[in-house]
Amino acid sequence: MRQDIVNCVLKPGEKLRFESLRERYEVSFSTLREALSRLAAENLVVAEGQRGFVVAPVSIADLNDLTDVRVLVEREALAKAIRKGDDLWEGNILSAFHRMERLQQRIGREYYLSDEWSVVHGEFHYSLVAACGSPVLLEMRAKLFERAHRYRRMSSQFRTKWREKDVEHKMIVDAVMDRNIETALSLIERHIRETSENVIEHAGHLFPELTTETRRPTKKPATVAAE
Repeated sequence: MRQDIVNCVLKPGEKLRFESLRERYEVSFSTLREALSRLAAENLVVAEGQRGFVVAPVSIADLNDLTDVRVLVEREALAKAIRKGDDLWEGNILSAFHRMERLQQRIGREYYLSDEWSVVHGEFHYSLVAACGSPVLLEMRAKLFERAHRYRRMSSQFRTKWREKDVEHKMIVDAVMDRNIETALSLIERHIRETSENVIEHAGHLFPELTTETRRPTKKPATVAAE
């Protein structure tokens, strides 16, 4: 069910009827309730009192807010990691990038729709910030990254033009290896915002409130707090 929600098989705002879900996934009512409770904790479904559950809706406001906060947190974590990272950290980044490249070559052009790719992609992005030295910052970043997962899938599933994500990732790695903080932060911000722009441009039918005036997410400058 989680995969169906993330992949928009179950659409945002769709009513989740227990009987049809039980038949679809061939599980008991108790198992279904437990699954829905877990999905609610992940903000993927919403409880409607005694009326059951619906797939969590998406909105331009939520996407823009999430994107802006992710940019702030990712920039801060990456800046700290570049300042503090050692040779082992660099090696872990290169290894994660290599695994991602190999998987992309093995799966083919639609690699970004693979669940395996989602895992490896997440490991790569974590490797970039792993040396930031702040467990609280890493925990916050991990929650935001996971919350953005459905939007990333929407971007991948509905876009109509090829996105050179491998090139974007390589540019980020090069800037990090060069310890070029300014370039690395600019690239990671562009990488994140590109996804939200793709969602709004190509998956607009999933946003009931979308108008021509809100087709592009608001871009707010991000700042890196002084240490």
